[in-house]
Amino acid sequence: MIIVKDILSFLKSFKKDKKRRLSNKEKQIADLKRWIWIYFWLLVFEGALRKWVLPFLATPLLIVRDPIAIILIVKAQNAGFFKINTNIMVSWLVTVISLIMALLVGHHNIYVALFGARIMFLHFPLIFIIGAIFNRDDVLRLGEIVLWLAIPMTVLIGLQFYSPQSAWVNRGIGGDEAGGGFAGAMGYFRPPGTFSFTNGVVSFFGLVGAYVFYFWLDESLVIKKWFLIVVTGCLVAAIPLSISRTFLFQIIISALFATIVAIRNPRLTGKFAMAGIAVFILLTVLGKASFFQTGTQAFNERLTVANNAEGGTEGVFFGRFIGGLLGGLTENEKVPFFGYGLGLGTNAGARLQTGTNKFLFNAEVEWGRIIGEMGFLLGVIIIFIRVGVTLDVTLKSYSALAKKNFLPWMLLSFILVNLAQGQWAQPTALGFGALTGGLIFAALRQNKKKFIARS
Repeated sequence: MIIVKDILSFLKSFKKDKKRRLSNKEKQIADLKRWIWIYFWLLVFEGALRKWVLPFLATPLLIVRDPIAIILIVKAQNAGFFKINTNIMVSWLVTVISLIMALLVGHHNIYVALFGARIMFLHFPLIFIIGAIFNRDDVLRLGEIVLWLAIPMTVLIGLQFYSPQSAWVNRGIGGDEAGGGFAGAMGYFRPPGTFSFTNGVVSFFGLVGAYVFYFWLDESLVIKKWFLIVVTGCLVAAIPLSISRTFLFQIIISALFATIVAIRNPRLTGKFAMAGIAVFILLTVLGKASFFQTGTQAFNERLTVANNAEGGTEGVFFGRFIGGLLGGLTENEKVPFFGYGLGLGTNAGARLQTGTNKFLFNAEVEWGRIIGEMGFLLGVIIIFIRVGVTLDVTLKSYSALAKKNFLPWMLLSFILVNLAQGQWAQPTALGFGALTGGLIFAALRQNKKKFIARS
């Protein structure tokens, strides 16, 4: 199986470098790429380690990717691949100031402050490091592996969906027998897959969706069609099983981005139509399966109840999304000048400080968390940096369409919202933001050699 082969190849590559004469630069690049792959694998399976493999280490494993980020920063700096640009310099300066003020006039808890500081100090720079080290082939190879992972992941969330929360497959963090699912509909819970929380499933399949649309539009069709159809079926089946509106909206966004690609490249209209026909056939076939029908009923119930509570689809968009953004800026009038303290708006920080996982101040909204922790002035600077990076990759990805390079554009369809205002206080969302942001910068560089898929 491709996943096993890739893992074995990954492990053997350490020995291969010793046998093959590589320049010092090549060795440094190969070494850095291995650490990026470790970051990726830990992102996907961190929750599995915390739930099933090493539940007694659930708490320290929450930050298992932090040491990898430190290693990447140090090694990339030594190898000359890490250039401290204005975004990084300013974000580090603001973070250091906020860290100091959290200890002087904020919550006074060094552990909470450090947990909050790691977001912009360790993981944010990875966007630029991964973008400098990975190339387009690496981005496509990672996409191929993500598609292979989608098959067992779909099976897993299906088992979690239909199994009681007391089942081993639904164990919570630290082996919690109460279950790791999140409230859904009709007595069914939103499954977390291999992740710590259900948002991991949404992020993972959001990335799968971006790659699926890309490979359907890819003129060289580097992925075999039968395999692409199977993965597309998994993606379609995962939507109702996830019981997640965010997942559905994410796929709709990717579809809209793919439509723009097809409009700008009329010759791709046929391939785009082929993808639509494949989805229609898959929906028809899956619609006759009882497991899909039950998932669809639960998903529809979730949509109906949640949308009614928020004033319909319009209320969801303007109230939850737009209102959340504006609320993050306007609903923190009483926040101290330097905020309540870095890290206090995260679940882990709140638990360390108060003993509960409840969101403090307006921390459930990302911009509200940032301003609540840092204060309005410093918080807005961080928000501007994230929005600025988002605008930068958006403009560059759109410009790349003119060069027939729509890989970064499709990846952007997944990460657009995450970069600007994704809840980076949650480690999984932070990981996907850093990784995919880096993949976009890497995908913007065209390779001379043609990518050869293993699928």
